[in-house]
Amino acid sequence: MMLRRKGSAARTWLVLDGEGKRKVVEASKQIIMRRTGVSTRDLRVLDPLLSYPSTIVGRDRAMLINLEHIKAIITAHEVLLLNSTDHSVVPFVQHLHQRILTHHRATQQQPQEDRDETKQLDDMKILPFEFLTLEACLEAACTALENEAEILEQETYPALDKLTSKISTLNLEGIRLVKSRLVALAARVRRIRDELEHWLDNNEDMAELYLTEKLVQQQLENSTTLSMNDMEYEVLHPDINDRIPPEISLERGGDSASDDEDDQNAGTDESAETKNTFDVEELEMLLGAYFVQIGGTLNKLSRLREYVDDTEDYINIALDEKQNRLLQIGVKFSTSKVLLSAFICVTAIFSINIHIDLFDTGMPQFLATCFGGTAACIFIYFVAITWFKHQGLVD
Repeated sequence: MMLRRKGSAARTWLVLDGEGKRKVVEASKQIIMRRTGVSTRDLRVLDPLLSYPSTIVGRDRAMLINLEHIKAIITAHEVLLLNSTDHSVVPFVQHLHQRILTHHRATQQQPQEDRDETKQLDDMKILPFEFLTLEACLEAACTALENEAEILEQETYPALDKLTSKISTLNLEGIRLVKSRLVALAARVRRIRDELEHWLDNNEDMAELYLTEKLVQQQLENSTTLSMNDMEYEVLHPDINDRIPPEISLERGGDSASDDEDDQNAGTDESAETKNTFDVEELEMLLGAYFVQIGGTLNKLSRLREYVDDTEDYINIALDEKQNRLLQIGVKFSTSKVLLSAFICVTAIFSINIHIDLFDTGMPQFLATCFGGTAACIFIYFVAITWFKHQGLVD
């Protein structure tokens, strides 16, 4: 019985090429690595079973996109998508397919107008395939987060107003859930904004995302190397041209070899120099636009968070005020309780079975004593409350 090694199972990928053709393939990690030139560690970023944050990874032949629900590998001529049948990814796939078809028609269209119109068409530079796909991914992720922020905003303000009008356990629980969603969404938005800021701050990293230009440059270097090898072969085998005398052939061969060596060194220096000198202004403008958009979403969430915090402060003040009122009522009740206890003590003294002269004076004196004691307690109570107000203990 053969056991399949863990992690070697094939996954379903949707492949969209530069012409808009799409097909569904099942491929293992090894096949994807050979096809795109990424490593196993890079593929972990796209693993749906692992909770990797949103990130963009640039490699020599591909870039890996993990933005919210979008997980893709972009090369210079095709894009591979995971979870293409997910309900949240299907609209993105359709939109991306339409954009690729439009891009393909624009690249294949030959200008039939005069030179002025041709010059205008040249000014409208068409994005490379990898930037077109990257823009679609960023647009889908930023739009999804912006929609979530708007929905959360529409739910938050009525819930806060309801809590302000009536403080109850149910309303407090609703605000707690809203605040939890707000914190989680703000963290996701901040992660994408930080990722874009990281790329915008480093031109060398942005140059790594120019997959088409790197591919063209590599092809030029390979063709240059082949031509140099052919010239070197001709120099080392001068018998192929019998019409040239040996002396002249050797002399020209030496000169050619030295010239070829100089050209090779110059080409190497030029390629090394141009490798990291791509004009990143185009990519910088693309990333900057979505950096501004995601920054606006983050600012909206920050304002919403401030409103929630202000409402919490208001609720805490209201609860503290109610607590202070309860404490003041407790002080008043305690004072009245002390005076009532004193009056009961006086009543108990008169209830002792001891004969005194007051009992022989009659009912008027007895009533005067009772009402006098009651009035004295009431007077002492008001004096105590007045003193409490003077000290600021009660309102």
